Amino acid sequence: MKEIKSILNLYKAQKENLEKAAIAQVVRVEESSYRREGARMLVFESGIFEGGISGGCLEGDALQRSQIAILKQEPSIVTYDTSKDDENQIGVGLGCNGIIDVLISPISEHTNVISILEKCIAKRKAHIIATVTAIDGTANGIRLGTMCYYDTELEKLENCEHQGFQDFIKSKVLVILERKRSAIYTYQEQGVTIQVLIELIPPQFHLAIYGDNYDVYPMLALAQVLDWEVSVIGNLQKLKKEKLRLVKGLYLKDGDKRPLLDERTAVVLMAHDFKTDVFHLKQVLQSKAPYIASLGPRKRYLKIVDALKKEGIQLNAEDENRIFAPCGLEIGANTPEEIATSIFSEILSVFSGNTGGMLRKKEGPIHRRN
Repeated sequence: MKEIKSILNLYKAQKENLEKAAIAQVVRVEESSYRREGARMLVFESGIFEGGISGGCLEGDALQRSQIAILKQEPSIVTYDTSKDDENQIGVGLGCNGIIDVLISPISEHTNVISILEKCIAKRKAHIIATVTAIDGTANGIRLGTMCYYDTELEKLENCEHQGFQDFIKSKVLVILERKRSAIYTYQEQGVTIQVLIELIPPQFHLAIYGDNYDVYPMLALAQVLDWEVSVIGNLQKLKKEKLRLVKGLYLKDGDKRPLLDERTAVVLMAHDFKTDVFHLKQVLQSKAPYIASLGPRKRYLKIVDALKKEGIQLNAEDENRIFAPCGLEIGANTPEEIATSIFSEILSVFSGNTGGMLRKKEGPIHRRN
């Protein structure tokens, strides 16, 4: 989401210059690649760009090809094969070891890529984009680079007039939402074959911090770098105003209002006050948050559990599975900054369904493959 925001910000900033532009997007990956499907970069005819499609090894060539696409005003697919020991191949020996297809789409008044990306940042919810990455034959209103937007709330597919293709995408959207990851599908009808990337853009992660001490600041800084939505609940007068400037949700410790804690929310209880943490834990247990962290040693957390039992609150298996106490990955963290890094790493591992081990000990590919 952060990359999409950066792309849109640059596009708006450069729009007054009347410069033509294109978007290069990774639409298919075989084997290893630094970036996966959905990675984008915005390129202007002058060479200014934002975003990325690799770790730096493909951007230069993609920039030049984007400038050509802008000149021709035609979309194109570029395939980078970094799996072969060919010294003439872009990206060879630079860390990639796979095949990457990049769709380069010029932006014009006839394309909808910018408006669709704007929809994706307008509201915190899941978004679906279906992009045609190959077409063999002729189909009404469908060409290379055609993009359709699926509204997950209204359950409506926009920008698609071809009924057969529309029904096909809708059926696959259900699979995408269930699997919670993007995928490539092939649609066929009467001599026409269409390859489409159905991309899931999930809501931003939401970090809910229940605390108001100085160790909140590294948490806020890391959340800003990662472009997470943040809520802070506590005695706001104790915290520096400049540190809270970019915090979207501010809630008074004794107030009635509280943030919405959904399936993409990580809760961190860091009030450093026993009674306050007990009070807040009772509240957040009623939410759908899959990650609830409690700062401090295991012994302190067990005292919290005992306090809840005395109030007639018994944790079930699901609750115990989503409460992390002590919280964070074991990386030898000591300072507030290191502890924040440890907690964020654990949050990411939980949301991704991984255990947070060292990659050199991991068997199989780094990234999950479709």
